[in-house]
Amino acid sequence: MTGTTTTGAGLAWLLEGLLTRTPGTRSALVLSRDGLKLCHTPELTPDKADQLAAISAGIQALAHGASAEFGDGSGGVRSSMTEFHGGTLFIVEAGEGAHLAVLAAEDADAGLVGHTMVELVEQLGEHLRALPRDPDPAISTPPAS
Repeated sequence: MTGTTTTGAGLAWLLEGLLTRTPGTRSALVLSRDGLKLCHTPELTPDKADQLAAISAGIQALAHGASAEFGDGSGGVRSSMTEFHGGTLFIVEAGEGAHLAVLAAEDADAGLVGHTMVELVEQLGEHLRALPRDPDPAISTPPAS
């Protein structure tokens, strides 16, 4: 089961604060590396938060692959930014096994959004760590012969 060291309610007001201080931001969420939403702002419905968490995890996984192949080989990724018609998606690593994703308007200041996200991650430090899920033994263990 995925766990965090900070409650969703405790993170929610911090995410709201990020949106308040950063013009052009629309919504934010914290997700586990494997794509589970951990906390999100109310601008996202639960279904949209699930969808954004899955998309963000996929983008970060692709970025890790690109880093491993074309970077220094470590697979390390600090951040990803995807610009699309109607907005921008920013994703930063947020502690061990977690990411912070922010959706912003097209005209949002990318430098300010990224800086504010990094400040929040540094402020929270280990509190954003997501523990890896334990595989379900019934699924991952082959049947005995």
